Amino acid sequence: MKHVRAALAVVVSIAAVGAAQGAQAAGRACPNPAFQREAQAAIDAYKQDDVFSGAVLVAVDGHPVLRWGVGLADRELATPATPNMKFRIGSITKQFTATAILQLQEAGKLSVDDPVSKYYTDAPPAWARITIRHLLNHRSGIPSYTGLPGFFDREARLPKTPEELIKLTRDKPLEFEPGSRFAYDNSGYILLGYIVEKVSGERYADYLQKHIFGPLGMAHSGFDETGPIMVGRAHGYDRGRDGAWRNAAFLDMSVPYAAGSLYSTVDDLLIWDQAIYAGRLLTPESLKAMFTDAGSHYGFGFVIDQKWGQDRIWHNGGINGFTASFQRYIKPHVTAIALANEATGATDKVAADLAGLCLGADVYPKPASETPAALARDAGFYELSPTAVVELQVRGGTLVGRTTGQPDITYYPQGGGGFFARTVDAAIKLDTGPDGRATAATFKQGLQSLHAKRIDAAEAARLASARGAGQPHGRAGRQRGGAAPGDRGGAVRRGRLQPPRRQARPRDAAPVPRPEGAPGRAGRPYVAQVRGRRPGRGGHLRVRIREGIAGMANLTRRRRPDRRALRPASVVGLRPRPPGSR
Repeated sequence: MKHVRAALAVVVSIAAVGAAQGAQAAGRACPNPAFQREAQAAIDAYKQDDVFSGAVLVAVDGHPVLRWGVGLADRELATPATPNMKFRIGSITKQFTATAILQLQEAGKLSVDDPVSKYYTDAPPAWARITIRHLLNHRSGIPSYTGLPGFFDREARLPKTPEELIKLTRDKPLEFEPGSRFAYDNSGYILLGYIVEKVSGERYADYLQKHIFGPLGMAHSGFDETGPIMVGRAHGYDRGRDGAWRNAAFLDMSVPYAAGSLYSTVDDLLIWDQAIYAGRLLTPESLKAMFTDAGSHYGFGFVIDQKWGQDRIWHNGGINGFTASFQRYIKPHVTAIALANEATGATDKVAADLAGLCLGADVYPKPASETPAALARDAGFYELSPTAVVELQVRGGTLVGRTTGQPDITYYPQGGGGFFARTVDAAIKLDTGPDGRATAATFKQGLQSLHAKRIDAAEAARLASARGAGQPHGRAGRQRGGAAPGDRGGAVRRGRLQPPRRQARPRDAAPVPRPEGAPGRAGRPYVAQVRGRRPGRGGHLRVRIREGIAGMANLTRRRRPDRRALRPASVVGLRPRPPGSR
């Protein structure tokens, strides 16, 4: 594998140098003069924890200051990822669908306040009060087809027409009165795609090519189809139950349709970003409508919130084997794009971290140094519950958290018995005895905390044996790999304190690090809940994350519907946290 690592290093370094030189030549740079060095350290952390591969781009005023390929585009052929490669973008598709609707409104062919039944004549009586506007901002009350029990196991592999997709939930009761609340809904965007075809007389894919991609010169974007050969197409991966990488489950791309079937590149999405600023496709009135928060931090195909003290307009996406995040920081004109060819909950955080570093924000705590002897005293097994044990091991000047079937999480010392992670919103606080040896630990993720007592290796082995695992956590069946949206076809697993084999994210799909800024009940963002696995399920610590609107496409397999406030196809257990908190 040495030649593979060397090739990856060359790809990253060449791309980095080229982007930096281009930005300097154009007179554009991040407010933070140390951005390149700090960004390299951040990406190195994600590579070390093996939780992100794909392409990243950061631009200031439309000029790239960072443009890198990370990891592998094809794991079987050991092909390095490059910034030119094409990735499925899941629910980022929704903003293009919304643009098509607004273009048709500007042409006088429809109004966003028209009832859906005007264009879909087979609409049931319950849909009489549903308007196109309700579909755009996820307030229709129509159940999401991706949340139907067994959908990804039975239906998602077969070709579907838009009419067939609509019929999946057409006759089901509404979940609430149209317009009364927000619930992320892929069915709404299927209906929008149908309306685009009905009104324009063109296939959805053809309309986007003719009226969006073609005029903007987005030559490497389009409606993805599995059959045709596409040069530069990245292959998608997720993790198996043993934590090893595997090819993502097949999904017929007619199924995500106008809710999540597009592919693109980081460069094309930057073209799209600049076209929005320039108003090349929509009038100022249409753009204002698109970026107006209708509640729950959502407009038309975009999330509207704040990050790093800046107004942010963004969306993410998740689909079998892929996750994506497209983030626009309006006032400083900073754009951060991360496209991953794996089901990973890290993609939103990668984009947000790079944007924050460019802006000079305090993205990570300041690390402290610890002696090898001190770290050795802290290493060991910590029991969160009889079915959840975390093993901490020393690696260099850090502690590495290990749990069966999940990627490692590296924790960096920050002094006073505290450790923080870079690749997930997680931290550890150790309690020590008079001899300086750790006796217990508090594991934190988001606003959730779990206390764990320290146990010896024999007790860890006994607990594992009682669960039927036969080995201490972190050693049984562990293979390095990565996860992604659609995790397990469902959620995105991210590490010890992150989503497990079971995922469901648009979390559009994606998990461990919670979806950045994803709105929850009453418009509040979600944070992950840390839970121990049930007996007989491997006993590793897992964090369940129900993706928010920003969430990935929800187009991942084996998700089970969560019928609370947000419902990308289904991930589990987030709790609201105050808006504006980091």
